[in-house]
Amino acid sequence: MATTEIPLRGVVADHIRAVNAFDVDAIMATFAPDAYVNDNRREIRGAAAIRRWVEKEMVGEHVTVEPVKVLDHYGDVVVRGRYDGDYDKSGLPEELIMSNYFAIRDDRIVSLTVVFNQASEYEYGDGTDAA
Repeated sequence: MATTEIPLRGVVADHIRAVNAFDVDAIMATFAPDAYVNDNRREIRGAAAIRRWVEKEMVGEHVTVEPVKVLDHYGDVVVRGRYDGDYDKSGLPEELIMSNYFAIRDDRIVSLTVVFNQASEYEYGDGTDAA
């Protein structure tokens, strides 16, 4: 099967741990120098821009991520996580679950896409939830 549930490990575990510790340098150590982040349809490219985003929106707003489900999808890692923090929660559900799509190369995050997915009526043909 192309998508399987896995334990949280490696650089993705390091990243989540650093986010929850509000440690900017440790978060940045998980990214490749030329990585990009897409945070809810906003593209952030390169280490300097990612650092500013981390400082302001992740650490600055005390964002925490509690992994709910971790999937391997053809070598990429999908973490569904319960988000909390001091950010504006207007219009968001009480329990905010975001999907984090990590592409990893040479034990560094080369891309991270963070999406608030809506419930879908569609499933894979085998009955499993969509990643």
